[in-house]
Amino acid sequence: MCIRDRALYVEELGAPKALVEWYAGLAVALTALASAVFAPLWGKLADRYGRKPMMLRASFVMTFTMGGLALIPNVFWLFVLRLLTGIFAGYVPNSTALIASQAPQEKSGYALGTLATGVTAGALIGPLIGGVLAELFGIRQVFLLVGCILLLCSLMTAFYVKEDFEPIERSQMVPTKEILKQVKSRQMMLGLFVTSMIIQISAQSVAPILSLYIRHLGQYDNLMFVSGLVVSAMGFSSLLSSSYLGKLGDRFGNHRLLLLALLYSFIMYFMSALAQTSFQLGLLRFAYGFGVGALMPSINSLLTKLTPKAGISRVFSYNQMFSNIGQVLGPFVGSHVAVVLGYRSVFYVTSLIVFVNLVWSLLLFKKYIKVKDIV
Repeated sequence: MCIRDRALYVEELGAPKALVEWYAGLAVALTALASAVFAPLWGKLADRYGRKPMMLRASFVMTFTMGGLALIPNVFWLFVLRLLTGIFAGYVPNSTALIASQAPQEKSGYALGTLATGVTAGALIGPLIGGVLAELFGIRQVFLLVGCILLLCSLMTAFYVKEDFEPIERSQMVPTKEILKQVKSRQMMLGLFVTSMIIQISAQSVAPILSLYIRHLGQYDNLMFVSGLVVSAMGFSSLLSSSYLGKLGDRFGNHRLLLLALLYSFIMYFMSALAQTSFQLGLLRFAYGFGVGALMPSINSLLTKLTPKAGISRVFSYNQMFSNIGQVLGPFVGSHVAVVLGYRSVFYVTSLIVFVNLVWSLLLFKKYIKVKDIV
């Protein structure tokens, strides 16, 4: 569901008009913060009991926390259910860890890129369908439908997802400190964590002001429709490219692809600040989507190669924690810059953040530039 629909639902729940946007943002931030805090715990349990049980845990609980949003009487219960959603979240990180642990290392980029295609498709289709259904039947009915979809997801996970994993006793479990010692390069791992955070900061800093920026560019007619097209444009191109770029990373080196994707991201954000019309911005966002499809699959594939299999869920959970922190910080960065310096400056600042991350990543990978594999 898009930001506008969330704000409308907060208003429907009786929130004071002056606080509607703030409450809507807080509801999102609560989920991300709770997920960041609890991700390491679920990662540890996944390494002990397997990733499939953690996927089932996340989807079953979210069936009730998301479906339950249709029944709540006020904003307080919205916050409670959003908090619980964050605490028990983790379907995508655990599915990422499952694929990373089961797929051959030489094909991990392709496998993770295929997963990213599914995630992107959901992120693209969900808000569009949710917005249409909310107009036709009301927002509460949409949450009931989401609950039903998550129940179906739980059942499909239970019966169709297979994992070659034997639960281990607590005494036999490799301690997290030992796992971190076995990581082939802790400096590189930290760099990848920070890059995941920067990706989210850059994406989320732009998201809240995108519609306002489009209006600033002179688009007044059908503003919400045009805004939806601009947002969707990036999703469509990312959907088309993720799987192919994963293969490309396996062939030429995931670290090289990541560096190119960061450079491409910097250029696209900088060019977006120079856009003069909503059409130009839409084209740039569509072009940017081809780079987005390389970012997270490359990071996940590199983490897979750096991490011993016994601790892969824990490492991915820490990566998820950094991503969640980025999801919280991004909107604050974007909103503050927009208020102080203007909408175009949000893209300039975002491009600068990505550029600094690119330089740091170049320093991390400088001795591996000429080789295909980092390990």
